[in-house]
Amino acid sequence: MEFPAIYIENLKKSYGTNQAVKNINLTVEKGEIFGVLGPNGAGKTTTIRCLCSLTKPDSGKIEICGISVLDEPKKARKRLGYVAQEVALDKILTAREMLQLQASLYHLPKKIAQERIEQLLTLLGLQSYGDQKTGTYSGGIRKRLDLAAGLLHRPDVLVLDEPTVGLDIESRFIVWEFLRKLREAGTTVLITSHYLEEIDALADRLAIIDQGVIIDQGTPSQLKDKVGGDRITLRIKEFSPLEEVEKAKTILQTLSFVEEIIINQSQGNSLNLVVTAQSNPLSKIENALNIEGFSIFSMSQSRPSLDDVYLAATGKTLIDAELAAVGTRDLKKEKKEAMK
Repeated sequence: MEFPAIYIENLKKSYGTNQAVKNINLTVEKGEIFGVLGPNGAGKTTTIRCLCSLTKPDSGKIEICGISVLDEPKKARKRLGYVAQEVALDKILTAREMLQLQASLYHLPKKIAQERIEQLLTLLGLQSYGDQKTGTYSGGIRKRLDLAAGLLHRPDVLVLDEPTVGLDIESRFIVWEFLRKLREAGTTVLITSHYLEEIDALADRLAIIDQGVIIDQGTPSQLKDKVGGDRITLRIKEFSPLEEVEKAKTILQTLSFVEEIIINQSQGNSLNLVVTAQSNPLSKIENALNIEGFSIFSMSQSRPSLDDVYLAATGKTLIDAELAAVGTRDLKKEKKEAMK
């Protein structure tokens, strides 16, 4: 029987009164790059920590290549590589020394370990850094070395939590290209990110997670096709009163080519429209509003994106969700400090 690389069923995890993961169901097939997209605080990291046996879930089923993570964690870990969001390197060790230490933890024979270390240093462009102390590395080099450590024991499944956060564009592209090569070699990659373009560029399939639940999943093309036609973002004013925007929405709903309208309150009550194929839709929209006495502050047209998918499912963009999560954390911090 062929087992999927990752199988998660009815996963739940709470921290006190905070239900971080509410009910996650996920299947990742062997040899694919699977993306988990969502804002900070959505439940991505908790899910993969449970997957990697670093956190015990409240309930649910988790398997790596048919091996139960909950019942046989040691056996499951041998099939798994994990690279955390925060790079954890000993600054006084060189790259080779750190990888040799990692090899000893996996009980790799010395000869095999040496061969793999040199292969990974070459593949990740780290040959010239091999004998330098890691404390002298840039963020991009440190992340590549962390990736090498996660791959040293040649896992069937590689789990990456926000692998390119804080990296410059060149370093991000190097990591992306390496992940594509891993997929070609048959390694399954699960990658969490809140970078839309990263998931769009890499993932064969993806799941969008928000507030501890998966709100949609499929290939990037499938999810975009679900949303429909072109997107038009419209502002009546830079910051419009909701009542005024509601009136504009009523007018636009009479246009035959307008399929859907969402009011994005977190972005100054902008109007986000889905329109069918149409010549000069911007002019037709402008004319319809002008006839009723409305002016337009700004308007733009684009093809569907993953952010449009997220907006359609939640009523907010991924950036809005990020800002909301930051605001919630800041508010909690203020409350704690006030109680001291």
